[in-house]
Amino acid sequence: MGRKSDAKQRLLEAAQDLIWEHSYGVVTIDAICEKAGVKKGSFYYFFESKADLAVAALEEDWQSEMKPKFDAMFSASNPPLERIRLMMQSSYDCQKEMLEKDGQILGCPCFSLGSEVCTQNEPIRAKVQETLCRLVRYLESAIRDAQAEGSVGPGDALIKAKAVYTLYEGSLTEARIQNSLEPLRILPEIVMDFLGAAAAAKAP
Repeated sequence: MGRKSDAKQRLLEAAQDLIWEHSYGVVTIDAICEKAGVKKGSFYYFFESKADLAVAALEEDWQSEMKPKFDAMFSASNPPLERIRLMMQSSYDCQKEMLEKDGQILGCPCFSLGSEVCTQNEPIRAKVQETLCRLVRYLESAIRDAQAEGSVGPGDALIKAKAVYTLYEGSLTEARIQNSLEPLRILPEIVMDFLGAAAAAKAP
């Protein structure tokens, strides 16, 4: 029996890398095929279009990379505020590694793709929104648990989670624009301050 082809997986990984490093608009199917080492005919065997590949690449990245990482960070074995701190620290660590390796901070691949094409391609917009909502749910759960233990004050946990996520993505985008780690270095404390964590801890 012949060896099973890994062409589809290579296309997914090539798309993830190229779109993140450059942009969806400038990356061509030819460039993706060249990086993946896959013939163009094989591309169309697996995917109808570049958009179809981008949607599949987002889901692949979620299932293979992001979900396992966030499941670990937001494990119930970690205190609620520590889960949030780990998420913020992880963004710094990831971008620091990237900066040391390639000299460039790329920010969040999902957010970058969504902000570029959300008004032009509905399937990509919907997949990006689905992914971002998944991340907000992790934060919402941690905030609810923090409120239950008294380390975060009362209020709508979902609204707080969305605001924290806005801080998170905004800091990643600012870091990319500046090509500087500084917005991410101060992010954990900014988030804790926003949540009133220190004030809640001091309350009688």
